[in-house]
Amino acid sequence: MAKVSVILTSYNHAEYLREAIDSVLNQSYQDFELIILDDASTDASWSIIESYTDQRVRAFRNETNQYGVYGLDKAILEETEGEFIAIHHSDDVWEPLKLEKQVEYLDGHPETGAVFSNVTPIGEEGEPFYDLARFNHEIFNQPWHNRYEWLNYFFSHGNALCHPSVLIRKVCYEKCGVYRHGMIQLPDFDMWVRLCFKYEIYVMPDKLIRFRVRENLANSSSPRIENRMRSTFEYLRVLENFCAIANFQELVNIFPAAQKYYRSDGSDILFVLGMVALETKPHKLAELFGLNLLFDALNQPERAKAIKEFYGFDTKKFREYAGSHDVFSLNLEMQLIQQQNMLVSLGTQVQALQENNKNGTAQTPSIFRKIRNRVISFWRGACS
Repeated sequence: MAKVSVILTSYNHAEYLREAIDSVLNQSYQDFELIILDDASTDASWSIIESYTDQRVRAFRNETNQYGVYGLDKAILEETEGEFIAIHHSDDVWEPLKLEKQVEYLDGHPETGAVFSNVTPIGEEGEPFYDLARFNHEIFNQPWHNRYEWLNYFFSHGNALCHPSVLIRKVCYEKCGVYRHGMIQLPDFDMWVRLCFKYEIYVMPDKLIRFRVRENLANSSSPRIENRMRSTFEYLRVLENFCAIANFQELVNIFPAAQKYYRSDGSDILFVLGMVALETKPHKLAELFGLNLLFDALNQPERAKAIKEFYGFDTKKFREYAGSHDVFSLNLEMQLIQQQNMLVSLGTQVQALQENNKNGTAQTPSIFRKIRNRVISFWRGACS
């Protein structure tokens, strides 16, 4: 039985697929099995996969495109035999020492559940990719954090771990659960949050994979509008994992700011988590999450009574919070409407100026100064 099970997900990457597969087969560490999951590719991907005769390769193909994590979960639960599991994508490339270095690390650090690495971004043709505006690979270059610090980072900033760089113990999926269906953009991020509630993780500074950045926002993680819509919803669901905080000490380990809310005769963990989210305000979704936690506490009579006694918090206080945390950016929306109305007004004045010019009655300098000042005011408001 192989020590490492490599799962390679494939979909319409025929031009990159052979390089991706070969980068696994040519690893310096050879005690692995390679499970290839093709999600009903419509290009030549399946023919390329079938051309491999290496006994370590097992390939499966969905009859119809499933998207999501269906095949990945099925492979983890039913097909993998290894102690460790590596995830690989059909448009990325592994460096030859990837498995060797990561297996050595996990063997030497039994407290660590998963090890990740830094990445080298490449373009369509494998050339070095430097455009940080399109792909900020520096996010993966992380200093050491313990699992509580990682949870704080995830809550406040989002994901900073590269999925196809991971080598994870199979037992972690058994203890923490596999990827959740419905998580299209953030299934790995959701997994890492659940993982850090039970295990330490480590990010190797070595650049052990080449991550391909596609043209025309073709990456599944690219900032296309539909991806951003899904990501927003999914991030809110990821935050719900923090409701699993077991005790007040764990809460403080993750969020040191919670310490001031400790009450020896009774601390409401989820209420305090909500308060921390609203006070630190890392982003709008965290504030929305915090308001939901406070709302839920107020509508459970025993909890509502306790938080009134211990924290002086009641419906009146909640009213103030709900009216001061603009979680849906309504103030920005109102500003945009005001700016739009100003543009309409400017357009009307320009038309009037043109008519006056025709009739020879325009006071051109003064009118243009007024319009200029309004345009400047508009753009200052739009950019603020």
